[in-house]
Amino acid sequence: MLPLSRTDLGDLSVFMEVARCRSFTRAASLLDVSTSALSHAVRNLETRLGVRLLNRTARSVTLTEAGERLLARLEAGFREIGEAVEDLNLFREGPVGRLRLNVPNDAARLILAPILADYARQFPGVSLDIMVDNAMVDVFSAGFDAGIRYGNRVPQDMVAAPLGRDLAWVTVASPSYLAARGRPRTPEDLHRHASIGLRLGDGSLYHWELGDGESARTVDLRSSIVVNETQLAIDAALRGAGIAYCLAAHVRAELASGALERVLPEWTSYGPAFHVYYPSRRQVPDALRRLIELARVEMSRLDEATAAVLAAPARPG
Repeated sequence: MLPLSRTDLGDLSVFMEVARCRSFTRAASLLDVSTSALSHAVRNLETRLGVRLLNRTARSVTLTEAGERLLARLEAGFREIGEAVEDLNLFREGPVGRLRLNVPNDAARLILAPILADYARQFPGVSLDIMVDNAMVDVFSAGFDAGIRYGNRVPQDMVAAPLGRDLAWVTVASPSYLAARGRPRTPEDLHRHASIGLRLGDGSLYHWELGDGESARTVDLRSSIVVNETQLAIDAALRGAGIAYCLAAHVRAELASGALERVLPEWTSYGPAFHVYYPSRRQVPDALRRLIELARVEMSRLDEATAAVLAAPARPG
C-alpha cells in the first residue's frame, strides 16, 4: 500500500470534486480556488500515483477507467470521514462547518431569505453556501449537501421531506389592467388577454394549471411577455402588463393591499409543497437539520398568512 501524505489527501479531495463536476472551472468555483491550482494538484497526484485519472480536452473532462474506480472508493471513504466528523456535533453547543444548498428562486425568496439572519445568529459556526438555480441539479454529484424543489420535481433516489403544506397557485392582474381589458370569466377567456408567461429551469414554458380534482384543466397560452423569474412577472403585472400566474404566497401583500386582484379565483389550484432533499446514503448534517426546523416554522407562518388572504372575499368583477 502506498503511504499517503497530507498533500495526497488534499489532492485526492480535489480530484473527487473535479470528477464530480466534470469540470475544472466549476470545481474551482465551488472550492473558491483558481482553475490552474486545481489542474496543478491533479497533475501532481497523477504523477505520484503513476496513473492517469482524467482525460482533458478543451471542452470536457472525463474519467479514465482508473479514475472511475478511484472516485467510487473515495466517495465511500470520504463519506465515512464526513460522518465521523459530523458525529462530533453531539459534543458541541451547535453545528459547525459549511452547508451547501441548491434552491430555486421561489424557495430562496419565500423560505430562506426570512430565516437567514436568525440562522446566522443561532449557529455562527456554520458557513451557508446557497446556490439559487431554477434548473434541476444532481445535488450529490455537484457537491451540495441538499436541495429544495417542489415535491413533484425531486429525484426518486433522494430522501425528501416536505417543508409545509401544498402550495396555492393563482392568476393575478392589476386593477388598471382589469378596468381597461375586462375580467376573464372562464379559463377560455384567458386566450383573449395579455398573459405573462413563466419559463422553467429546463427552458420549457410553464402551462397554467387551473382548478383541482375533476374540474382541473391546463391552459396553454401564447404569452406577450415571457420571463424566467417570478418576481419579474409580478412586477410586470403590477404595472398593468397583463395577467400573471404565480404562487399565492408571492403576492399575499399585493392582494391584501389591492395592488393586485385575483383573476378567476374559483380556479385557484394547489400543487406539491416545497421539499428539502438529500442523498439517501448520506447522514443528515446537524447544520441542515437545524435549517429544516427554521424553514418549517417559516413555512407554517407563510401558509397561515396566505390562507388568510385567500379566504378574504374576492373583489367583484
